[in-house]
Amino acid sequence: RIGVIDERGDIIWGDRLMIILSRAVLAENPGAAIVSEVKCSKVLFEDIAKQGGRPIMGKVGHSIIKERMKQEDALLGGEMSGHIFFRHRWFGFDDAVYTTGRLIEIMSHVDGPLSSLLDGVPETHATPELRLNCSDDLKFDVVERAVAHFKALYPVNDIDGARIEFEGGWGLIRASNTQPVIVLRAEAETP
Repeated sequence: RIGVIDERGDIIWGDRLMIILSRAVLAENPGAAIVSEVKCSKVLFEDIAKQGGRPIMGKVGHSIIKERMKQEDALLGGEMSGHIFFRHRWFGFDDAVYTTGRLIEIMSHVDGPLSSLLDGVPETHATPELRLNCSDDLKFDVVERAVAHFKALYPVNDIDGARIEFEGGWGLIRASNTQPVIVLRAEAETP
């Protein structure tokens, strides 16, 4: 995973970086669609909506995010990994140099440090991406059974595995598109 380091030495991971970038895009383009993936923080999707944008949660994957951006005419897309795709004033492909330039541009308009751009964003507690070995012939069945199990108990977003909504947080189980792995991640309001 790739992130930006703020003035305190804290890492701003891809989903928090997307909050900063989406706010700038939405300030110029109210109502714009912003695409991200199921591994990203609930806070990102909530903030996009709060800023007047149209948050779109999609499947994980570089090419999948780009395609969903085209379908939704989205101006910005991003992954938890830090891959950011600008169609706003750019060409819509993943470009770290351009994204860095846009972050510098945003910083040039504020008096405070980088961390101040996330003032007021709720702090959450999230696991890293947890990867469990599981053979390719079993991983999709395991996830399918988890989807069925959790759907009977909780609200579940099943666009890419199962993103289960619990009171005060969520958990994700999905099959990797590229490796014999099941991916897990969770986020909560408290540790």
